[in-house]
This record gives sequence, C-alpha cells and structure tokens, in this order.
Amino acid sequence: MRRVLAVVVVVLLVGGGAAVLSARAQHWGPWAQDPQAINVFTERSLFTEPGSATDAAAQQAQADGDTARAPVFEKLAGIPQGIWLTPEEYPVGQVGGHVEELVGQADDAGQVPVFVVYGIPDRDCTGGFSSGGLTDETYGPWVEEIASAAGSGDAAVAVLEPDALASALDCDNRGQRVQLLKAAVESLRGAGVTTYVDAGHSDWKRPADVAPLLKDVGVTSVRGFATNVSNFQTDDGERAYADRLVELLGGGVHYVIDRGRNGNGATDEWCNPPGRAFGDRPGFVDDGTPLDAFLWVKPPGESDGTCQGGPAAGDFWAARVMELASASGW
Repeated sequence: MRRVLAVVVVVLLVGGGAAVLSARAQHWGPWAQDPQAINVFTERSLFTEPGSATDAAAQQAQADGDTARAPVFEKLAGIPQGIWLTPEEYPVGQVGGHVEELVGQADDAGQVPVFVVYGIPDRDCTGGFSSGGLTDETYGPWVEEIASAAGSGDAAVAVLEPDALASALDCDNRGQRVQLLKAAVESLRGAGVTTYVDAGHSDWKRPADVAPLLKDVGVTSVRGFATNVSNFQTDDGERAYADRLVELLGGGVHYVIDRGRNGNGATDEWCNPPGRAFGDRPGFVDDGTPLDAFLWVKPPGESDGTCQGGPAAGDFWAARVMELASASGW
C-alpha cells in the first residue's frame, strides 16, 4: 500500500488535473478502496510462490531425470497455493522480511499472495500432528510483524489460524483464543491486509456454534472467513455451511473455500485419507453471492502429519502427490 501512495504523490505532482481524474478512477491515494470492502480476487490474479516445497521437488525431479514425477510436480507447482507462515520456520525478526519479499514479487506481477498465519499457542490442540505455536506474549508481536510486511505492498490476503476457533470448542481455551485472534484481526485490518478468519468446515461444528466465535473475534470488521482449510468437504457442502454462517452473522461478510483436495469429497478420516483427488482449479467468484473465491489454501503436496505412512505435517510427500494426480486424471 505504501508503494502505491508514493507513486500517486509523484503522479499528482506531475500530472495535475488529469492525474487526479486518473487516480480517482483507479482508486489510488485518497480514493483507495477499503481492502475489506472489495473482492481483491476479481482485481488481481493469484500469486504462485517461487521456491515453494513443490517447486523445489519439481526442480529436483527434473535434475534427477525422473520423467514420471517431474511433469506432475511442475504442473502442481504452477497452481497458486497458500503460503503458510509458522513461527518455527519464520520467527519474529525473520517473518517480516520473508513476507515483504514475497509481497514485492507479487506486486511486480500485479498479483495477490495468500498468506496463512499459523502460530497460535497450543496450535492443533485436537489433532496433534501440527502441535506447537507461540506463547500468549509472543504471538501478538509475530502477527504484527506479518501484518506490517503484508501491508507494505499493493495487496495481500491473510487466512488467519486454520482450526483455531473450531477447535477451541473442544480444547477448552475459548477465552484465550478469542482474545488472541481478536488482536490479530485488528493488526491485519490496521495494516490494510484483506483478512479471512478460519471457520472450520461443514463436517465439524454447527454454524450456530461457530458464528458467535467469529463475531467475538471481529470477523465483521474484516472481509470475512475461510472454510474447509486442509479438509476435503465438497464445494456444495461448504457453500451451504458458509451461507448459513453469513446468515447467522447478519450478512455483510464474505468467504473463501479451500478446494485443493476435495475432488473426491471427504471420508471419516481427516489425516492423509486415501483415495482423494485434487479439486478444481482455484479462482475468483463474481456471482453476487458472499463467496469471493475458491482457493487452494493447503498445498496439496504437503502431508497432514505422520499418519497413513506420511511424513511430518507440512513436509512434501512425493508418493501422495502421485496418488492424488492419478486419481485426478493428470
């Protein structure tokens, strides 16, 4: 955002009245639109992270002469996916530089990156495979660093803390989660980052149980919420779930759905279930409904955890990718 303002000042000084009209038409400077009030996905294409784990696997397969895996990994790496930020990989003092670099690359391409903020204390308190996170005292500064860096560019999206609210109903830490996420929402909104708070999925909690939590953390002050992150529920099932949440929240909020691995729907197993397939490609939705976009928030090539023979949560799993690709007709 700061880059845009600097350009606008120069343009107005040089161009005079014509520049003012142009700036107003392009929603620059004092005519800029609230990032929470627009569907940024209709204005910018999705950013694909260079050097992602999938991209690295594709390059390695190519170098190894692996003619079976290389084209599959390359195809997958070319599909925009969520960029996950964890304090274990990018702690305070490092995460800001990483985010700012990616935002700059996205700005240069006229695209929008989707960051997934995943570092809340006692993270994954129900599943355990992604356990960890920060303390109450260190979480706020970490999110603030992310927010400042993400807000330094023209446009960025944040999906805030997958599973955090829905699992709070099982982990008896509702008060702590609400307080921390409310502050995180305020940091991201204040920095001008389009924000979606995670709201679980349609086969987990009832909308009537999740809606009050979303309201408590201030979801109505940002763009909205995200559903099905890292899960496998169908598009139709998630739309029905999300639309009910919108209704319970009194309208005015929007949502995104993760469809990266829902091509064959879901089973009772959530951790690396066999027989799944990639979902349809991600992209914006502009149909007059609260749905802003279908995304691939969870990179499909990454494991859910050490179950079904998988590696640690978040690690690239080559054999799994090939299974998903085969089931998807790639």
